[in-house]
Amino acid sequence: MVLKQFGEFFFEFCKRSGYDHMLRTLGGNLYEFIENLDALHSYLSLSYQEMNAPSFRVEKNEDGSMHLHYYSDRRGLCHIVPGIIGAAALDFFNTEISMEIVNQTEEEERTGKKEHIVFLVTQKPVFSYKKRNKFSSSTQYIADSGRRIEKQLNKEIRDRTSLISVCPAKKNHWETIRGIVTLGRGKLLRGFKPAYPTTLWIDTKTFCNGLPFHIVFDEELRVKQSGVSIQKIVPGLQTMGIRLDHYFSIVHPEVTFTISSVQKFINSQFVFRTRREMMPESWKQRPMLELRGQMIWMESLQCMLYLCSPLLRTLHELEERQMHIADIAPHDVTRDLILLNQQRLAEMELSNQLERKKEELRILSKHLEEEKKKTEALLYAMLPKHVANQLKEGKRVEAGEFKECTILFSDVVTFTNICAQCEPIQIVLMLNSMYLRFDRLTTVHDVYKVETIGDAYMVVGGVPVPVSTHAERVANFALGIIIAAKEVKNPVSGNPIQIRVGIHTGPVLAGVVGEKMPRYCLFGDTVNIASRMESHGVPSKIHLSPTTYYCLKDKSFEMTARGEIEVKGKGKMHTYFLIRNRTATENEIMGNPIKEADSDHESVQSFHESRIKMIQSSCQQGRVGTTENQFFPQSFNSNYIKYLFPSSLSYAAQFRPVSASNHSPNEVVSGILCSGQSRVKWERAFSLHQPRRRGSG
Repeated sequence: MVLKQFGEFFFEFCKRSGYDHMLRTLGGNLYEFIENLDALHSYLSLSYQEMNAPSFRVEKNEDGSMHLHYYSDRRGLCHIVPGIIGAAALDFFNTEISMEIVNQTEEEERTGKKEHIVFLVTQKPVFSYKKRNKFSSSTQYIADSGRRIEKQLNKEIRDRTSLISVCPAKKNHWETIRGIVTLGRGKLLRGFKPAYPTTLWIDTKTFCNGLPFHIVFDEELRVKQSGVSIQKIVPGLQTMGIRLDHYFSIVHPEVTFTISSVQKFINSQFVFRTRREMMPESWKQRPMLELRGQMIWMESLQCMLYLCSPLLRTLHELEERQMHIADIAPHDVTRDLILLNQQRLAEMELSNQLERKKEELRILSKHLEEEKKKTEALLYAMLPKHVANQLKEGKRVEAGEFKECTILFSDVVTFTNICAQCEPIQIVLMLNSMYLRFDRLTTVHDVYKVETIGDAYMVVGGVPVPVSTHAERVANFALGIIIAAKEVKNPVSGNPIQIRVGIHTGPVLAGVVGEKMPRYCLFGDTVNIASRMESHGVPSKIHLSPTTYYCLKDKSFEMTARGEIEVKGKGKMHTYFLIRNRTATENEIMGNPIKEADSDHESVQSFHESRIKMIQSSCQQGRVGTTENQFFPQSFNSNYIKYLFPSSLSYAAQFRPVSASNHSPNEVVSGILCSGQSRVKWERAFSLHQPRRRGSG
């Protein structure tokens, strides 16, 4: 029961999958439908190469019932068949059927699909499939409908009979029957009866030429007649009386080559394949030809007629067998199949070419996108991003005024003397090494590099994107380039080079100048004063103008006053030197990876712990008179307390230099560590007094 229901659902699935129209056109009744199922499976196998469909053979009985023979390689699935056939009969032919298994054997005559199940199929027409669903529970309605139909038929017969009696014209028996059984619309109620000629009006030669692919053989499989094209492909058929099974083997259905097996499956499509050993020696390398067609038993002659066509799909298969389109009869649809399939293959090849071109275009587009990114990166390195985007869009970039920004200039001390004593390539290498380090720091501190002229390097903070921390960014950048310059060697002396740095804060006007090689330039007196700060600076020092000093005054920077100096074109100015950032380590200033900082942190921590252990052991031994230099650096004073605790200025102001005369070492250590302040800052304080390796992060 479960498999039967599965068969019904499978039939509905096939309909919904697009095979509804194909299934409906297989036949006009259930017998024709089942008879052509094998042909449908054969067609579908062209698309589904691994398809292993069952085989069906149907026989009519005198009482109107049928015997359905089912062959399959998959055992135990025969109960699906009643579900599929029953659903198809009800849907397509408005017929209810009952199917029962009358025989189940192992087929010996077949070379495949050996399971053989025989079903007895009985049919019972129903009133209407749709109305049957609606009124299936109303037996009275069905009975009334039957009586109405019977009454209408009797009336039609009486009318026709009266017309015949008064009509003077005489009609033959066939016309009388036609008049009786025909309703008003002119459609016959009963089956069609063909008319045959008394003599066959076709000669043998015309028949063999008109049907170039046919074979007539008797019960002993001896060839009696064959078409002209099949004789051309299989020359042995020109000798009448040869055995057909010597030149062909049966591919489908999978049965033995005997007349009884052929008669048993006469309703199936037969596929023959030529035997290679019987072909001429020069033809044995060709692919063997397959023929597909139907068998017709001629009872009067006791012979079998095989009407067939070559099983070819493409022009390539036609050429491999040394055949031509002319070898196939004009009425044979195989010609159209080959040409249409060739057109389909050409369209598929065109589609494949388009797919390949599409993939090539995708790869080219990817490469183009990569090159575009490189070009944009180069453009953004020359101009601010928003300015570059406006220029790409063809827009004019208007000059913009910035009310406050910070500008930095730097140059190499004694650069003229170095150039006089070195080769040009050495100068280029030195400047490139220095500028690479400086360029990295512009990214670290988010400042904009304006230009380089010779040994002069110019950056600005707060332009082109205004920010409130422009002075702090430029100050940190200045501290970074002082450190980075120590890593660049003087090609003359081999010592680290020295640079001067000048910084000034003020308003500027910024805009793009030129079209050939456009540059983003700054204009205003702020640029001149920043340049003067650099030219009046001191080697390895960061020279600040008063406005920059006041911007950094309340920040975490340590600065000292230089005093009043004479500035060219500006008169006397009170300037300052930037010493350091009290809250940032050298690694943070240089933007080095955290791993290096972690390694330094671990070394400082180990040093700190060893100092604590030393102090505690001294306290236990009563070494109270130990000097302060034994435990802490000499320069460890209240300035570092301010650095470590910027939020606790009152405590830092009251703190005095650590001395054993004032406090015991144990008191010092416990008081410091128990004050609730960060231990990391103390470790940082110790690390600032350790000798630094040149070039380390």
